[in-house]
Amino acid sequence: MFCIGTSSPTRTPHHQFNNKKKSVVTEVTELRARRLVIDMDSSMKPAATFAAASSSSQPLILSSGASGRATVLFSLRALRSLLLLFNSFLLLLLFPFRRRTMEVSERSEKSERSEEEKSPSVVVRVPAAMVRREREGEVAARRGMAIRRLGTKEEEDEERRTKREFCIFSTPRGDTLFTQSWTPLAVQTKGLVVLMHGLNEHSGRYNHFAMQLNDSGFKVYAMDWIGHGGSDGLHGYVHSLDYAVDDLKAFLEKVLAENPRLPCFLFGHSTGAAIVLKAVLDPKTEARIEGVVLTSPAIRVQASHPIVEIVAPIFSLLVPKYQFDSADKKGPPVSRDPEALKVKYSDPLVFTGAIRVRTGYEILRICYHLQQNLNRVTVPFLVLHGTSDTVTDPEGTQRLHQEASSTDKSIKLYEGFLHDLLFEPERDDIARSIIDWLSSRLDVQSRA
Repeated sequence: MFCIGTSSPTRTPHHQFNNKKKSVVTEVTELRARRLVIDMDSSMKPAATFAAASSSSQPLILSSGASGRATVLFSLRALRSLLLLFNSFLLLLLFPFRRRTMEVSERSEKSERSEEEKSPSVVVRVPAAMVRREREGEVAARRGMAIRRLGTKEEEDEERRTKREFCIFSTPRGDTLFTQSWTPLAVQTKGLVVLMHGLNEHSGRYNHFAMQLNDSGFKVYAMDWIGHGGSDGLHGYVHSLDYAVDDLKAFLEKVLAENPRLPCFLFGHSTGAAIVLKAVLDPKTEARIEGVVLTSPAIRVQASHPIVEIVAPIFSLLVPKYQFDSADKKGPPVSRDPEALKVKYSDPLVFTGAIRVRTGYEILRICYHLQQNLNRVTVPFLVLHGTSDTVTDPEGTQRLHQEASSTDKSIKLYEGFLHDLLFEPERDDIARSIIDWLSSRLDVQSRA
């Protein structure tokens, strides 16, 4: 039968529902409390929270703030580690150089201290000064030798026909040049000759020729140009032949000032002849003289190889004083007289070493300049050359005679003769030809 109003069946389900409700609320409350604890722990100790969460069976929920802070901390640590690694790498690279520098400085300091302990005197630390003093000593020795030679007498000077003197001439650049003069004593002076020697030699080699000029009434002046004989400069080295040209002009002014109203001639041999020619291209110099005499002039000089002309300007700047090994250790054959060759190449005042780079380039340069300006030569001249000359080309002499604008010009070519005409076996005949030409110019002037 169906019964209504009994109490026991209705209370039991409601009680169970309440119990379940309480358990759910309790679980939710505990879960919230656990979540709050996790959030607090994760914000203060992320690593501990991560360890606890991984070991707990409950699910782990990280807030956005905690996860962001963990990412930032990770990025800073990585950046700091990279910087430390980079600095370590730089120190590893730079440390050997630093150590080597310190070792070098320590060694230099120790060596300086040891030098000071060994030698209490002043230590010169500038090599250039030492080189300069050594060069000055070498110049002084050459100059002393040139001066002593003035006191020697040759057999033909027994009658005191000549008075030979020397003079020190200072250039505007500050260089000191050795000059000398030969004055006739037996005859009256009627003219002047200023003499320029050739490359690697000196003015004293022309003593015999100067006395021959004295016998004909010519007073002779000669100058050892820079780097030669008793003059300043490294022996056999010419930094610029323009220096020699300027020095000749200044020396000529001095000679003319000491001998007013006397006609003057210039004489030049080989490279000295090239210097004379370039000097007389100046109208002021050309107007002061009556004529020039040139023997074996360096107008056309061939380089040993075509490539030399190309690289010479470069090498003359980089290594101007460098000397290439000379193929002919005894010197080039410049005379057919064996005794003359022996005397020349045994003379300490004659430079017998290999030609220096800058000197060779300067010769090529002045030759090129003269070849481009031969038509500008207007001074009266006599040029002489041996056809077998192997030092300077006789064709250059022929070009000079053909292209010069001078109305008074003469040429003499000697078949089979070599470079040093005034030291050939026929030297006296050649000297007589020169003196006759000079004397004829004086006769023309006196008649005018």
